[in-house]
Amino acid sequence: MDFEKKLSRLEEIVQKMERGELALDESLKLFEEGVKLSRDCHAQLTKAEAQVKKLISVDDKGQAVTEDFNSDET
Repeated sequence: MDFEKKLSRLEEIVQKMERGELALDESLKLFEEGVKLSRDCHAQLTKAEAQVKKLISVDDKGQAVTEDFNSDET
C-alpha cells in the first residue's frame, strides 16, 4: 500500500474511533491497525527525508553536500 493510501486509511480509522460508536473489540482492532499504519507512514517519511538530504546538492568536486531537512520552512 502506498503512503497516500495508508494515510487515508489512518484518517478513516481516526474518524471512526472519534465517533465513539464502536464496540471495544472493534476499537482495539482499529487502534492496532492505526498504530501499524502510523509507524509505516513514519518510516516512509524518514526514508524520504534521507533521500531529500542526498539530493540537495553536489559540490564542485562532485561530492554530495547535504543540509538538514527543515520541515518548518515553506
